[in-house]
Amino acid sequence: MSRRWTVVDTPIGPLSCAIDDIGLCSVQFGALEVAQEVDPLLDDIAEQVRAYFAGELVEFTLPVSVRRGSDFERAVWAELSRIPYGETHTYGQVARAVGEPDAARAVGVACNRNPVAVVVPCHRVVGAGGKLVGFGGGLPAKRHLLELEARVRMEHDWLA
Repeated sequence: MSRRWTVVDTPIGPLSCAIDDIGLCSVQFGALEVAQEVDPLLDDIAEQVRAYFAGELVEFTLPVSVRRGSDFERAVWAELSRIPYGETHTYGQVARAVGEPDAARAVGVACNRNPVAVVVPCHRVVGAGGKLVGFGGGLPAKRHLLELEARVRMEHDWLA
């Protein structure tokens, strides 16, 4: 399985995005030293990431390829995808949603192992009481993503 890469500049720093023969398989914080390749899907990824950060896109429509992770991790990642744009859930809420009510810490580990951060929105998971904790891209990046989504959602709700 060969990966093809692109690096997208964003307000939280570069995101290195990879595809395989199925779809988006990796989003990593920072610019990896990889050969950037020409591919229509990579172009679409870059376009959607830029639109997301511009507040013009609230739902990614990219094929995602996740070939790793335990059954629990995959269940958590699927649940993260169901958290609405501009909203947050606690680690405990996600644990209960996947049928493991005592697994809040394991949800945090699964979030940390999310191979396609931002697209599968692990940034929407917060600690008990809404506390901003844990994020592979750093807490300033998590805060930026949550503030962006809150602002865009508020603007949308006011204009609706």
